[in-house]
Amino acid sequence: MKRDFIAIADYTPAELQEMLELALLLKQEWKTGGNKPILKGKALALIFQKPSLRTRVSFEMAMVHLGGYAFYLSPQEIGLGKRESIADVARVISGYVDGVMARVFDHEHVVELARWADVPVINGLSDYNHPAQGFTDAFTIFEHFGRVKGLNVTFIGDGNNVAVSLLHIVAKLGGNFTWAGPEGYEIPEKAIAEAQAFAAASGSTLRFLHDPHEAVHDADVIYTDTWVSMGEEAEAEKRKRVFPPYQVNAALVAEAKPEVVVMHCLPAHRGEEITDEVADGPHSLLFRQAHNRMHAQKAILARLLGGL
Repeated sequence: MKRDFIAIADYTPAELQEMLELALLLKQEWKTGGNKPILKGKALALIFQKPSLRTRVSFEMAMVHLGGYAFYLSPQEIGLGKRESIADVARVISGYVDGVMARVFDHEHVVELARWADVPVINGLSDYNHPAQGFTDAFTIFEHFGRVKGLNVTFIGDGNNVAVSLLHIVAKLGGNFTWAGPEGYEIPEKAIAEAQAFAAASGSTLRFLHDPHEAVHDADVIYTDTWVSMGEEAEAEKRKRVFPPYQVNAALVAEAKPEVVVMHCLPAHRGEEITDEVADGPHSLLFRQAHNRMHAQKAILARLLGGL
């Protein structure tokens, strides 16, 4: 039976931990001579409705490193649900490739793609969540600290798709999660309800605040993201008036633990949600985190396409 990667919520804590350990193994293997071609002869289609630097390059190179092949399909080539129904796209492409990665606007589009496809489908981002990023974030934390369980992870800013997946994987793995942002920009209630169930099982603590200073107290990880995500440009000016108190700057970082690390999924709008001093400073894991997209996604691909 095929397995998809549509949401962190679909995987058990044990499965996620096993995949984190696999990602670390694959990264170490790559650094010491290269990965084994476990996906030799396998092809991955990359369907993009939204542009991306990290998602495209990291998935393509992950397939190359594992001996497979990936190719990009632009919005002009596949109009999901427009030129052709999603069900038809899924059934046609399933006869050509071994897996599909889709980066979409509407979460239901990737859900429907997975429903009709005969091959594994990976969610490369939707308006609801970003599980490939969330898994990478957990991998970066795991690699740096040796664990996720018991760590205090604080997300400062918009309760967006990145925040949803980070919340879910931290709660699943027993980390403590705090969100702080302005009123009206909270993480969706559905995502919080799911996370509360995960936290009850793992013993993690969840907090949802509006005070960034209270939120970063005792933080091991401070995470931020752009104030204006793709598709929200119409409200950009409003957001830029509301979010400045939630900037991750040196003063805010100084209120956390001395060994705190700072993360951002990129692209960063420097001078808005994060300052140069922090992004390029000693606490920053931004670029290791970006590079880890490739290694974390190798684990996802190895699991779904290679049977590991």
